Amino acid sequence: MGAMTEMLTLTPAAARRVAWIAERQARPAVLRLAVDGGGCSGFQYRFELAEGPDSDDSVSETDGVRLIVDPVSLDLVAGSVVDFVESLGGAAFKVENPQAASGCGCGSSFGI
Repeated sequence: MGAMTEMLTLTPAAARRVAWIAERQARPAVLRLAVDGGGCSGFQYRFELAEGPDSDDSVSETDGVRLIVDPVSLDLVAGSVVDFVESLGGAAFKVENPQAASGCGCGSSFGI
């Protein structure tokens, strides 16, 4: 089990959405945030439901929902807040990343 960390935060709105999706898929309420190279600004976020954390993952919990991130991605998203935003353009998880020097309109990629 990885160390509990407050370096990454899931908002209550995002936690509710993860719980809703997990319930419909009959899976644990665990959201993995990963950072991949690519996207319009150099890096892009990837979200997926996970069965549980790997041994070296960092884990944050909000309202019984866990947010997990691997050590490599954590370096790029430390201090971030993961929110769930519904707008005219659709509904999506959004990362408020204090480290991101540049973002993009879609909110799914960033540069440092």
